[in-house]
Amino acid sequence: MPITYPGESAEYRAARDRLLEAEIRLRRQMEEVAAQRRALPAGGPLAEDYVFQGTEGAVRFSELFEAGLDSLVIYSFMFPRDPGDERPGPTSGRTALLPLKEGPCPSCVALLDQLDGTAQHAAQIVNLAVVATAPLEQILTFADERGWRRLQLLSSAANTYNRDYLAETVEGAQRPMLNVFHRDGEVIRHFWGSELLYAPTDPGQEPRHVGTLEPLWNLFDLAPKGRPNWDEQLDYPAF
Repeated sequence: MPITYPGESAEYRAARDRLLEAEIRLRRQMEEVAAQRRALPAGGPLAEDYVFQGTEGAVRFSELFEAGLDSLVIYSFMFPRDPGDERPGPTSGRTALLPLKEGPCPSCVALLDQLDGTAQHAAQIVNLAVVATAPLEQILTFADERGWRRLQLLSSAANTYNRDYLAETVEGAQRPMLNVFHRDGEVIRHFWGSELLYAPTDPGQEPRHVGTLEPLWNLFDLAPKGRPNWDEQLDYPAF
């Protein structure tokens, strides 16, 4: 069936058809990359059965796997934020009382705002958890202030998970790594990590290490001006 929109020119249709061919190629490449990811050899076994603090008390890494779900997606939330991040912190609530350097990363928060809505769907197929090195009370307080209701939030303050799995620099600064683990019988293995965070980028590019997950930035890509030269904020006063 021919595709046309009201009032479009022949020039627009020809250019759009060429773009459609590129979009088809991109979709094929995304499927190819996903297949390569699924075909990775077995990763290294979990370094240790880390103990986190959760809403029900101490919880081991191995206990994050629900019965019948053998994959775990775990995101390292930069709370505290990067030491050089001077974007404004929360303007109200108990989290606003923290020194800026101890507060949450706005970009991580933007991603978690999106994942909170996804969590109930993801839970049918994979386990999903979010860890931060901030004390659990601070994490849960901010989650309540932010309106998160579905994310499993944990404190890694008392273990070395973040350091071991590339979510913390040698200086102790936090990094927004997303890691995936797979339970193979009695063994838990690392499956994949968002290493694009550390990979070289072309001029003008952002790391986009979890870019395919983020509706916000992919939505910007559909607009005529594309992705803005802009950082996510915790609040947008104009709205």
